[in-house]
Amino acid sequence: MGGLTGCTVFAGSAAGELLVLDAPLSFWGGTDLAGRIVDEHHPQRGATLTGRVVALPRARGSSSSSSVLAEQIRAGTAPAALLLTEPDAILMLGAWVAAELYDLRLPIVVLAEQDYARLTARRGAVEVNAGPETATVRLG
Repeated sequence: MGGLTGCTVFAGSAAGELLVLDAPLSFWGGTDLAGRIVDEHHPQRGATLTGRVVALPRARGSSSSSSVLAEQIRAGTAPAALLLTEPDAILMLGAWVAAELYDLRLPIVVLAEQDYARLTARRGAVEVNAGPETATVRLG
């Protein structure tokens, strides 16, 4: 697969193993500070997000997710990058706070539905380079 182009929600570069989530996820109550999915109703309950490029169709509320994500970034238990099908201001806020307070970046990228489908049909290492407006996503 060649590179995919997406829209940057939050700039940065990262690489990691792809983890595809089958359902939206709330970081508040849906994950723990160790970076595991703890939502008992989530299809990937028990999966670890830490250091992985996480593809999820969209986030699922709460506004407190921004503080949980920022704390996971600070603790080194956050995903390496987030790939979505629609922008999420709450996740962007968490990434922005972590960048401002801790000088740590978590790239967030929105892919078109067809590119998201191409990406999530595959597995393997993923490299994300999210510039100020445009991002590239490559499956290694």
